[in-house]
Amino acid sequence: MEADVLKYVADAAKFLACGICALSMKAAAEGVSKIWMTLIETVGRNPNVKKDVNAFGLIGFAATEAIALYALVIAIMMLVL
Repeated sequence: MEADVLKYVADAAKFLACGICALSMKAAAEGVSKIWMTLIETVGRNPNVKKDVNAFGLIGFAATEAIALYALVIAIMMLVL
């Protein structure tokens, strides 16, 4: 009986940790949207800097998206193990 309770508590903790990982993916999605909004606003104000700003925007997008992918991998590892 007590072993079953401990298993349920461990499963609950695992699902709670995966939920926290999902929050970090939400924050990364908000960061990506902020990068694209700023990129579009900057090009709209000064179209001549499109090439310069585009490179920095893509680098920022890739770095922010990598955070979400790392969180997803950690969440999947927690569910499997």
